[in-house]
Amino acid sequence: MPDFADVEWLARTESVQVRVNTLGPHQGTPWHFHTAVTDHVFCLEPGLEVGLRDPGGVVALAPGERQDIAPGRVHRVVNTTDRPLRYLLIQAGGAYDFKEVE
Repeated sequence: MPDFADVEWLARTESVQVRVNTLGPHQGTPWHFHTAVTDHVFCLEPGLEVGLRDPGGVVALAPGERQDIAPGRVHRVVNTTDRPLRYLLIQAGGAYDFKEVE
């Protein structure tokens, strides 16, 4: 799991994880994918971007919006602001893993 500024665990089982992650200013996760888990990223504060590969692109999320990321899809989450930023992450569908890529 990436080195977040803060993590608030809300639920955790073998196949589901629910947490609020806090990214520091201009912090982002490494590019990565999950083999079995679908990420459901919910924006809580302005300034959250989700980078995607294959096909590539960047999705800027506003508070209340979400981006679903299927297993195997390379992605990253980035705080584009000068302040800490929180987002809700629900991961479901199988055992959690984090496969970092270049």
